[in-house]
Amino acid sequence: MTQSETTHWLDQVAWNEQGLAPAIAQDADSGEVLMLAWMNREALLETLRRGIAVYWSRSRRRLWPKGETSGHVQRVREIRLDCDGDALLLKVEQAGGIACHTGRRSCFYRRLDPTGPAWVVDGEVLKDPDEIYR
Repeated sequence: MTQSETTHWLDQVAWNEQGLAPAIAQDADSGEVLMLAWMNREALLETLRRGIAVYWSRSRRRLWPKGETSGHVQRVREIRLDCDGDALLLKVEQAGGIACHTGRRSCFYRRLDPTGPAWVVDGEVLKDPDEIYR
């Protein structure tokens, strides 16, 4: 791939003022939404190059290969761009079955109970985070 071709597809992403775009990780087999993170141009290029999800950590202000400390790597099967060009979708195979730093399968483990209204936890902890992040 030439530099011109590389630039062309990256320029089709509508990066925000910080040079970021939201990236949703979805289980490639079940369709379950696992997490949302952020990517910049470099993270998207690294994801394509490595075949694993590499995000931009806003708190660490650096590239963050998912699973670098937990081992819960996301192998990327497919990358999609939404109709507005401002959101990415990564269809992944989630190593270890855990995507959330809380030890749960998905980061979206709280559901709104409209009768409260209140957030209800409905995702079990699969592994204690203290065991994951030693």
